Amino acid sequence: MGIGFRELLVILVIALIVFGSKKLKDVGSDLGAAVRGFKKAMNEGEDEQHKQLTDLSGKDAEFHAGSAAASKSDSKPSA
Repeated sequence: MGIGFRELLVILVIALIVFGSKKLKDVGSDLGAAVRGFKKAMNEGEDEQHKQLTDLSGKDAEFHAGSAAASKSDSKPSA
């Protein structure tokens, strides 16, 4: 259910009529730059999310290791 060749051709012809050939090149260039910027921001967000999840899982493991050590020392009777 995507855009077929005919629909894309009609859109390009209408854009050519509305903007003209020179302006259409500028609009396409600006649109491409916007899409690249959006993708870059999405990738940076995913990288940051992965980093935070990795940091949290490391802290969670440290917490559980510390809890296990504390429970073992609590079970021994103190003199």
